[in-house]
Amino acid sequence: MSRAINVNATEAHVIATCAKRKITISAIETLHSGGTRVVMNNADDTADIAKAYGSKVIAGPVQRTPTRLSRYQ
Repeated sequence: MSRAINVNATEAHVIATCAKRKITISAIETLHSGGTRVVMNNADDTADIAKAYGSKVIAGPVQRTPTRLSRYQ
């Protein structure tokens, strides 16, 4: 399993859920298509968050927000 997961929840909600479960977040970003992408430090933590969010886990492709601007615009 990947360490990254996309969920249909706000960034603040994901942070609170991870804090409640004492799960460390490696990276987090708001998705352009809605929801949040979160990366944990290990796959076991990711599985725990996937179980916590259940049907709110986004299974298909998502549109991520660019974090860097292209040099050739």
